[in-house]
Amino acid sequence: MRRLVLALLASMSLMTASHAAEPTAPVPAEARTPLSELGKNDPYLWMEEIEGTRAMDWARAQNGKTLPVLQGDARYAGLEAQALAILNAKDRVPSVSFTGDGSLRNFWQDATHVRGLWRTTTLDSYRTAEPVWETILDIDALSKAESANWVFKGASCLPPEETRCLITLSDGGKDAVTVREFDTTTKSFVAGGFTLPEGKQDYSWLDRDTLLVGREWEPGQVTKSGYAYVLKTVKRGQPLSAAQEVYRGTETDVSVSPFVLRDADGVTQAVIAYRGVTFFESEKHLLTDKGAVKLDLPLKSSIQAYVAGQMVVLLEQDWADKGFKTGDLISFDLAALKAAPTSAKATLVLRPTAKQSVEQVTTTRTRLVVALLDNVKGAARVLTHGAEGWTSQDLALPANSAIGLGSSAETDERLFVTVTGYLTPSTFWLADAGSLKLEQVKASPARFDASTHVVEQFEATSTDGTKIPYFVVRPKGVKYDGSAPTLLYAYGGFQVSMTPGYSGVMGKLWLERGGTYVVANIRGGGEFGPAWHSAGLKENRQKVYDDFFAVSQDLIDRRITSPRRLGIMGGSNGGLLMGVALTQRPELYNAIVVQVPLFDMIRYSQIGAGASWVGEYGDPAIPSERAVIERYDPYSNLKAGQNYPEVFIETSTKDDRVHPAHARKAAARLEALGYPVLYYENIDGGHAASANLAETARRQALEYVYLSRKLMD
Repeated sequence: MRRLVLALLASMSLMTASHAAEPTAPVPAEARTPLSELGKNDPYLWMEEIEGTRAMDWARAQNGKTLPVLQGDARYAGLEAQALAILNAKDRVPSVSFTGDGSLRNFWQDATHVRGLWRTTTLDSYRTAEPVWETILDIDALSKAESANWVFKGASCLPPEETRCLITLSDGGKDAVTVREFDTTTKSFVAGGFTLPEGKQDYSWLDRDTLLVGREWEPGQVTKSGYAYVLKTVKRGQPLSAAQEVYRGTETDVSVSPFVLRDADGVTQAVIAYRGVTFFESEKHLLTDKGAVKLDLPLKSSIQAYVAGQMVVLLEQDWADKGFKTGDLISFDLAALKAAPTSAKATLVLRPTAKQSVEQVTTTRTRLVVALLDNVKGAARVLTHGAEGWTSQDLALPANSAIGLGSSAETDERLFVTVTGYLTPSTFWLADAGSLKLEQVKASPARFDASTHVVEQFEATSTDGTKIPYFVVRPKGVKYDGSAPTLLYAYGGFQVSMTPGYSGVMGKLWLERGGTYVVANIRGGGEFGPAWHSAGLKENRQKVYDDFFAVSQDLIDRRITSPRRLGIMGGSNGGLLMGVALTQRPELYNAIVVQVPLFDMIRYSQIGAGASWVGEYGDPAIPSERAVIERYDPYSNLKAGQNYPEVFIETSTKDDRVHPAHARKAAARLEALGYPVLYYENIDGGHAASANLAETARRQALEYVYLSRKLMD
C-alpha cells in the first residue's frame, strides 16, 4: 500500500512526550494580533488578488521585460531545445504501476501528446525495447473536446479489479481539482457516474457504489487553511446535497481526510478519518457503525500500510510509556486494535540508527518493504511478520545510490524499485520480496556526458557545531582556485529529504558545460529522521539558514568556488530559503533563483494555503512567534543600499498552494528599492510552475541562461 499522500498532516517532527499529546492549546484571542493588522500598510496588497486585472497586467509587463533579456541571450534557443529534447525523448523509460490483473499502466507526455496519455501494456511487453501501449484516456483529446486546460493529476482505481477509476483533473495545474468516474474497460467516463465539482478535496472508494469524501460541502465550509473538515459518504446516483456526514473536524484544523485500509484482495479492513489538528499533528479516528473512535496513537505519527493483519505506523515523536522512540516503525494487530482501540499493544518493526531514516513504506501481498536513508544513501529492506514478530532481509541493490519504491503487486510479492544517482541514469528493477530476486528491467539512457564529473560528500560545521553533509558533483579536473561556476540547491523543511538523483536537463545544461552542482542536506529536511526536521522548526528556524550559509562558506573555504561564481536555487519553502539568503548573506552569492517562493512571512498565513504551515514556521498573529519570524522574513528585511545580486524570481498564476503574491511582492519591493530584478510568471502550471513539458523546458532554459550569465560569463 502506498504511503499516505497526506502524510503532511500526519506529523513529521520530534516531540518528547511520554504519551500521545493533546493538540496544542489555542492562544487566547486577546493575546493574538488581529489578522487585519498584519501587513495592513503594505502597498502591494492588491497583488494578493490572484487573477485581478491590475495584478495580471503587472505580471505580463514584468514578463515583457524579463523574457527579452533571457530569451534574447544567444544561448537560450539551444538550451531550450536541449531541455525539450530530453523531456520529450521517445526513449525515456516510462514508470509504471501494477493493476489488479497484473497489467501495467503509465502516464506519458511528449511533443505529440503535450497534455498526456494514460495507457496500459503487459509486463512481457514492457520488458521489450519497444513496448506496445494501448491508450486508456487521451488528455489532449479530452481537453480539445471540452475546450478545457486539463492537467492530469492521477487516477484512484477500486481494487481488486481496478477497472472503475476516479480521474482527477486540474484546470491549469491548480490544487483544486475536478473528479470524474471512468471505466477502463469501455475507455469512457461513466454516464451518471460519480462526479465531484472543482475544489480542494480528498476522497476514497468505500465500495463500488460509495465514496468517502472531504470537500467544501457548503460555501465557506473549509478550514482556515482552505481544506475540508467534514467527511461524508456519497452514494451512486445521489446528488452531493444528499451525502451523509460521518465525521466532522473544526475550522481551526488544517484539514480532515479519509484513509481506507484494504487487504491484498481489496477488502476494506478499516476506515479512518485523519484529523490534521496542525500540519504535523493528527488524530486518527476509526469510523465504525457506532460512530468515530479515537485511536490511541501519538499526534505525531502516520499510518503507513496494512499487511499480514498488521497496521504499520511511523512515529515522529517519542512514545516513551510504550517504549518507542522517534523514527520507529511499529505495528498493531488490526483486529485487536479494532476490538480494543485504547489498549492494543504495538510491536517494534524497525528502529533506525541516528544516521538513518525511514523514507518510504510499501507492501506486496504478504511483505512489508521499507526504503531507508543511511547517511543520505539508499537501502531497501524486506520485513516479514510471523509468530515471532518481524524478521528482516535486505534487497541487494546497488550501493551509494538513491532507492525509490515504486508500484507493488497485490497478487504476489513483486514490486518495482528505482535506483539513481547524480551521474547515474535511473535503472528500473523488478524485485521479488519473497525470494529477494532482482531483475533489472529498464535502464534510462544517459542524457549528458558524466565521464567528466565525480561525486563527493563533504561536511560543513554550522554555527552551533552541528555537522551538515552535502554532495558536490564537480568536474574531475577542477582547480581549487575558486573559479568553478557552482550551483547550490537546498530545501530545508517539512521533513523532505534531498537525495541523489539523476537530472538529464541539469546535467546537459549545467554539468556538461563545466558547472559544479551542490546539494545541501540542511536541517528542516528528513535525511536523518524526524529529529533532523524538528531541529529547524519555528523558534529554531534560523538554524536551517545557518546550515545553508555554513555549506556556502565551506565551498568557498575549500576554494571549490567563490562568491563571484556561486549561485543558489530553491523553490517553495526553498524559495523562502533563497529570500533569507538574499537578505542575510548577499555577499556570498552572485546569482539567486527564487522559485514559487514563500516570501512575505508576516502575511503568509493569510494567503494561499499558508494557514496550514503554522506548525512549520509559527503563527504571525502570536506576538512571540511573530518576533522570531520578523528576524528572518525576507519581505520586511529588504533594504536599500545593500549589495544584493540581481535575482531571478519565478512563480505561477495558477499556484493555489503558495500564492503568486509572494513572488510578485518580492519583485515589486526590490524594484521600488532600486534593485534590478528578473521576474517571470507562468500563467499556467500550478505549484510545479509548469502544466506541460514545453513550459518546463522554457522555465529551465530561462534559469540556466540566467545562471550562465551570472556565473560563467
